[in-house]
Amino acid sequence: MAMGSKRKTPPGILLLRRVRGRNWSPKTFRYAILLITFIAYACYHASRKPSSIVKSVLHPESSTKPPQINEHPWPLGNVFVKEDTDENHVPKGWEPFNGKGGTSRLGEIDVAFLACYSLGMYVAGHLGDSLDLRLFLTWGMIGSGFFVGLFGMGYFWNIHAFWFFLVMQMAAGLFQATGWPSVVAVVGNWFGKRKRGLIMGIWNAHTSVGNICGSLIAAGVLQYGWGWSFIAPGFVMSLGGVIVYLFLAAYPEDVGFPDINSNSGKFIKRHRDIEEEEVEEVDVEEEGESSESGQGYENKRSVGLLQACMIPGVIPFALCLFFSKLVAYTFLYWLPFYLSQTTIGGEYMSVKTAGNLSTLFDVGGIVGGILAGYISDKFKARATTAATFMYAAIPAMLVYHSYGGVSQTVNVILMMVAGLFVNGPYALITTAVSADLGTHKSLQGDSRALATVTAIIDGTGSAGAALGPLLTGFLSTLGWEAVFYMLVAGALCAGLLLTRLVIAEIREKLGYVDEGKWHQIFYCVFAETLI
Repeated sequence: MAMGSKRKTPPGILLLRRVRGRNWSPKTFRYAILLITFIAYACYHASRKPSSIVKSVLHPESSTKPPQINEHPWPLGNVFVKEDTDENHVPKGWEPFNGKGGTSRLGEIDVAFLACYSLGMYVAGHLGDSLDLRLFLTWGMIGSGFFVGLFGMGYFWNIHAFWFFLVMQMAAGLFQATGWPSVVAVVGNWFGKRKRGLIMGIWNAHTSVGNICGSLIAAGVLQYGWGWSFIAPGFVMSLGGVIVYLFLAAYPEDVGFPDINSNSGKFIKRHRDIEEEEVEEVDVEEEGESSESGQGYENKRSVGLLQACMIPGVIPFALCLFFSKLVAYTFLYWLPFYLSQTTIGGEYMSVKTAGNLSTLFDVGGIVGGILAGYISDKFKARATTAATFMYAAIPAMLVYHSYGGVSQTVNVILMMVAGLFVNGPYALITTAVSADLGTHKSLQGDSRALATVTAIIDGTGSAGAALGPLLTGFLSTLGWEAVFYMLVAGALCAGLLLTRLVIAEIREKLGYVDEGKWHQIFYCVFAETLI
């Protein structure tokens, strides 16, 4: 049975109303929505980082170098720490990941997680458009945190069966699928298309912030046992679910305002800066809220997967994201391992330091997401912006691989530049593009398609996210050069898949100008490029 008619105002907001004696204005609610969804999805990404941090502990390469416990890792100590070269120290790793083919098994648990995440995304998107997003997101976060924690309990229970770790990752992947369609749909419910690229570009920093926090948390407790690197982020994830349950108003109707995407939604725009309303006025609204909001919600049917796929632009962007996430998630899952296994300035760094240092890739990603959103808003060219970033990522990755080992400073700079171009289009497509297509004019404002469209695009992208780490597990045995060639091929395919949309955007821009002035346009574009 649909849960739309059973939705109620979040209990935390009801409590704040009683304490303050006032309701928040729509503008205040928007800030609250951005903050809560930011925290929520940062928790999702934080809980995905532990596996990348502990890879070198589960599968140490004893023949090359032993891992070192660094008492003062970055940012408290030095960023780069030399490895302990004590030959008497022989790392054991953790069965079943420490033997021959250990990297392949690590890749298999990554692909198990991401495959279930990808498949679950299609179902979660449709459910997100049909059920109460607040409750759906709450249970998704608590369930995901539970199974991430169970993976870490394998350390304390002394479990060495590969199937246990595989099942825990698969279950966590299914619950993680609830996150992205839900948070994008919630933000889309509260914000129109004006400056959507910039707003969502800034908001999408939660991905990189979550990666950074997850890396720091997992690396910080690693010295107490690798199990804590999963349990701590899992607990934070579940705690985030409680916050969502208490304070997330998934729909404007939940707090007494009309749907922004409906005709009556103009109310929010006209009252964006009004004074906060007295609680008595809110009570009057709440009397009809259960009937009006529920009725309005039920009148809006959810969109089927096939209908959502027919929205212009969904398929090209979904396929582009397949290769874009292939590249991004390879860095997400394997960059700490890569840093710990290669020399930088003639020195190796500890496992913990490698995990902390990898966060700088996400710092570049934050800048890339904001920059891509701003550029796409300014020129109203989502496809062109995404394709340009993907093409620019190719030389950035090649230069990083070739010269990242020259010195410590060079590695940091090149890593951040690569993160900027890799995460820029990934952030743009999964946020502003998905929200644009989920409220496309072809839907005639009569359907809730935000979560479904987001699920199709990100679900397809997550299939690529599963493939990248899996291939890396095998290709890394041939050398890291093979891995970077795979990443270059993925970035190239991502850019090429948007070619048709890029041409359409260029033609649309040129369509407003007389044919006799085409030479002036090309001259101006050329001049701007040089400047």
